[in-house]
Amino acid sequence: MERSNIAASEYVQSSAALHHLLTNEVSRFFSGPGERDADAFGIRRIEVPLEDVDPYAWLHAQPFSEKIFWSDRADSVTVAAAGVADLVSDGKEAGIEVLAERGARLLQTEPKARYFGGLRFDPRRPADAEWSAFGIFRFVLPRFELILRGGRTLLACNLVLPADLNRKSDILAEIRQLRLPLGPLQGSLPLPESRSDAPDEAGWTRNVEWVLNAFERGDMGKVVLARKADFGFGEAIDPILLLKNLHAATPGCFHFCFQLNTNTAFLGASPERLFLREGLAISSEAVAGTRPRGESAWDDERLREELLLSAKDQLEHAFVLRDVQRELADLCTSVEADMQPSEMILTRGRHLYTGISGTLREDVRDLDVIRALHPTPAVGGHPKEAAYAAIRTLEPFDRGWYAGLVGWIGAEGAELAVGIRSGLVRGNTLSLFSGAGIVPGSIPKAEHDEIEHKIGDFIKVLGLDS
Repeated sequence: MERSNIAASEYVQSSAALHHLLTNEVSRFFSGPGERDADAFGIRRIEVPLEDVDPYAWLHAQPFSEKIFWSDRADSVTVAAAGVADLVSDGKEAGIEVLAERGARLLQTEPKARYFGGLRFDPRRPADAEWSAFGIFRFVLPRFELILRGGRTLLACNLVLPADLNRKSDILAEIRQLRLPLGPLQGSLPLPESRSDAPDEAGWTRNVEWVLNAFERGDMGKVVLARKADFGFGEAIDPILLLKNLHAATPGCFHFCFQLNTNTAFLGASPERLFLREGLAISSEAVAGTRPRGESAWDDERLREELLLSAKDQLEHAFVLRDVQRELADLCTSVEADMQPSEMILTRGRHLYTGISGTLREDVRDLDVIRALHPTPAVGGHPKEAAYAAIRTLEPFDRGWYAGLVGWIGAEGAELAVGIRSGLVRGNTLSLFSGAGIVPGSIPKAEHDEIEHKIGDFIKVLGLDS
């Protein structure tokens, strides 16, 4: 059966109308002559046009335990998703081949379908209890997707064959649970009552000094060390409301949320793309080297010049650029990069940036690109395995999906961002993560202050001084 597209003139404006229309379309689908065949395989998609809906309010209103939010850096495409049509996940590193094989076969049957999910920073490190539900990787084909693109709003329902052939009553029950909100999501977040840092400033200084000594021995060229700040609250944190506030404060970033249940969600505002694939065309970037924005035009220009002329930041950036170029060269027929670093400007910070593009060989899979690029020296270090070993030794916490990958994979394209500037919500606790690239010449106090500034976007949302 072809994908069902309801006429654009038939905009749905109420929950009851949505239930009626989707129920009729799904019932008609299941009564189709070819879809009752046990050998039927693939994704079938039903799309319904809606009037404008606040994606945060829509996501907040849904009763499903699993919720996903994704918006690209330009806010050109926003997806709020709820429920699970198909799940590809595993707690073992070898299981990621399932995503490349079974998931890819399903995606070939529906060009518009996308699996949304993420991957741990360090697949070989055992997960702490707070990250165990996320697995090494977890990619979901949502049951329902609210899609905002090009001034249009659509609601898509994904069906997976043959698995859904025996789930008609369950799917119709899920449709009856869908809600269309009457207005935007509103509310206030509670203020934190406590904070603890791992490591504390003394521990951070020891870690940086350990790395600097390793540089002198010639063991490594760069290591990205991270800190974790745990904030405690008197009540549970609403991750959707937190993300909405964060989105407003951090334009020009990838915004994401992966909520596994009412108590657990990973969310963030990442400025950094790992790669974007459109057919065989691929683009990536080197993002490393950081300065804040200035309080005046003069101060802002001073900080810009300081970043562009900093030997330390140029060295940190060069490690990332060389690594991404080298890895892509093995996968592509051609690779090009910007002639020199430029500036990525954000509301509260700036980074050195170099764009990289290429054309993939026809036999290269998204999984091959992931394995080649992740983690870049922007979040790990150089050389990769030595940096991994240092991070495992020094950091007193599990990064989980922080500095891992988040995004989507489809048949005709994929976009994955690096999961930085992010936090893990667990009931009454919000854990914030951020890191700094350590290279020869790094100063522990300056790197500590850089991380504190990066956490500042979240702190501002929480109502604390940044």
